[in-house]
Amino acid sequence: MADKKDKKLNKMKEIKIEKLTLNIGVGEAGDKLEKAFSLLKILSGKTPIKTVTNKRIPKWNVRPGTGIGTKVTLRTNYEELLKRLLLSREYTLKKSCFDNYGNISFGVDEYVHIPGVKYDPKMPMFGLNATITLKRAGYRIRDRRLNKQRIPKNHRVNQNEAIDFFKNKYEVKVV
Repeated sequence: MADKKDKKLNKMKEIKIEKLTLNIGVGEAGDKLEKAFSLLKILSGKTPIKTVTNKRIPKWNVRPGTGIGTKVTLRTNYEELLKRLLLSREYTLKKSCFDNYGNISFGVDEYVHIPGVKYDPKMPMFGLNATITLKRAGYRIRDRRLNKQRIPKNHRVNQNEAIDFFKNKYEVKVV
């Protein structure tokens, strides 16, 4: 019985959010990409980056180095935006949104579904993808410069733990 209590009180087993990443894939460079860039800037308050293609696809008129999307990563001050994104999904996520490594990904069909964002007639109807990465204390060993190590299997965040975290912290329903 003492072992079960110790596991619940173990600080190293606490799950935290590492980052929130927002992504809009446009598929082409130009005015549409610039508008997606400005939308992410409005939503996040940070400057996004443009994602470029590495492959050449002549049918789609895509060549290497062409900007086809934009993304922004929030490591701090993401709580309010995350709650608004979950509210746009009515705090309901599918079990398939959770992977086995502590990542949660879901999409928002149109940006106007996010509370607090007003419709702009000049802006096309963009959808966006949100990805939340979870971590535990000690995950630094995989990212440090010297003596990188793997995260042990029993210390990784699995699907059930990620679901429990979101149910407890954000009261999300998983279907």
